[in-house]
Amino acid sequence: MRFSVVPAIFLACLTLSGCISGADTESVLSAVPSRETTGAVAKTSRLVPAADIGAASIPTAAIAEAPTAASAEGETHELAWAGNVPQPQAFATSAMTVGMPVPSERPIAALFRPEPPMGKGQRTRSKIYSQQFRDAKPINFGKVSPQKYAVHGVDVSRWQGQIDWPKLRTQGANFAYIKATDGGDHLDPMFKTNWARAKEAGIKRGAYHFFYWCRAASHQADWFIRNVPRDPDALPPVIDVEYNGESSCRFRLSAEQAREKMQVFMDRLERHYGKRPVIYTAPDFYKDNLRGHFLDYPFWLRSVAAHPSKVYPGRKWLFWQYSGSGLSQGVKEKIDLNVFHGGEGEWHQWLNAGRS
Repeated sequence: MRFSVVPAIFLACLTLSGCISGADTESVLSAVPSRETTGAVAKTSRLVPAADIGAASIPTAAIAEAPTAASAEGETHELAWAGNVPQPQAFATSAMTVGMPVPSERPIAALFRPEPPMGKGQRTRSKIYSQQFRDAKPINFGKVSPQKYAVHGVDVSRWQGQIDWPKLRTQGANFAYIKATDGGDHLDPMFKTNWARAKEAGIKRGAYHFFYWCRAASHQADWFIRNVPRDPDALPPVIDVEYNGESSCRFRLSAEQAREKMQVFMDRLERHYGKRPVIYTAPDFYKDNLRGHFLDYPFWLRSVAAHPSKVYPGRKWLFWQYSGSGLSQGVKEKIDLNVFHGGEGEWHQWLNAGRS
């Protein structure tokens, strides 16, 4: 993270004079707005005023002393820890029972409790549209092609521009994940519009957050909560964790430290929304940091050249992003295409299980 000269001098003076302790360093550093940008955020993006979180928000925990890590050259760097350093019990299976179930090796239908009969006033199932998407860069996935799955969907951000949501739905977008936030101070300028219009079109939608590794995870969680409404009919929130070559953040956390930051963020969102977050990731980041971990969390896997079983051996998954070059009526720009791991019946059961 890059800092201006004045805050840097101010911080150095405070540290040398003993005015602040190591436990307060994170608070001072996090007060400086992030200058990171990603492909989904314009470099001229203005900071979005923070709305009042309200009584339902989770209070920020006291910040623990930031540890240091040795680099390959033997240097030590202060790490941007996400609030309190998680204790070992933070990695134990959560006792929380609300939220949506996690995929298993068993057939996905076995994960759901039986759906109760429709009662008076109970909502009817939404129609599932077969996919009619095209692909600018089609891939032959063989016998396990995405077309074998019944429920298709998309993920969007500002870069798709104005979307004709009713048209997109009839093209096969039965669900949509919508870009909401980056880091601790960026809001996708199309989020509020997409969030409202997707629901009006009858599309099941959820929000996702692009995670910054040089920002406190607790601050990022609070920013997401401020901007994403708590809707019981929404899909679970998503944390997008991947490498970002365009970021000004040059810290390279260890795999353990990266997972600790993720845990802080996900715990906060689960407490607020009552749904266990979904982890979106790409092959390189997964291999370095996530393989064999977070076994009780649902995964959304990017795999645009082969089935996830080949790219992420042994990993259970809920969503598969199979293309980043989709073409569809209702959207002028290319769009990401996804499938749900299950049939129509499993999809409705999963939605019903997650309704709180």
